[in-house]
Amino acid sequence: MFSRQPISGNGYLQRIKGGVLADGINSLIAATFNTFPNTTFSQNNGVIHLTGIASRYIGYFIAGILFVLGMFPVLGAVLMTIPKPVLGGATLVMFGTVAAAGIKIIANEELDRRKIMTIAISFGLGLGVMLVPDLLKQAPKLVQTVLGSPVTMSGIAALTMAGLLSLFPESEKSPKQVKASEA
Repeated sequence: MFSRQPISGNGYLQRIKGGVLADGINSLIAATFNTFPNTTFSQNNGVIHLTGIASRYIGYFIAGILFVLGMFPVLGAVLMTIPKPVLGGATLVMFGTVAAAGIKIIANEELDRRKIMTIAISFGLGLGVMLVPDLLKQAPKLVQTVLGSPVTMSGIAALTMAGLLSLFPESEKSPKQVKASEA
């Protein structure tokens, strides 16, 4: 959406397939060299939204910069002199933009009762884990590790709710129609 490319149709599916393939190849190369796999992150959408630049050629330019910084650590040391409040301010705006984009996506979606219930429970459980860190204190270590992150808890809750609610057929009557038929 930020790059003003279509988000439906054959071209969109080709871009998605290409991205997944590139991500897989990148992870294969990383595993071959015994390092962590690299992937794209949602912060990139925030950067695209802030700068208005969505060209893939910028990625090549950035790759060149990262290569040079890797080859000459002194240049990386110069970047380390950037004050933390400056980086924090840029990060705050970038992640705020990502959150706003997520809200925009939700706002553009037609929400029915199932989707609202899924969103509410996911947000509620994620906020619960974040605001009450001792919530899973008595749980086994594996449960603490998996569900201790608000993002993970919200994601698992959303997937679980979507799966469970899909098992039950949606009533064809809206709440207004049910009340009117009962009267």
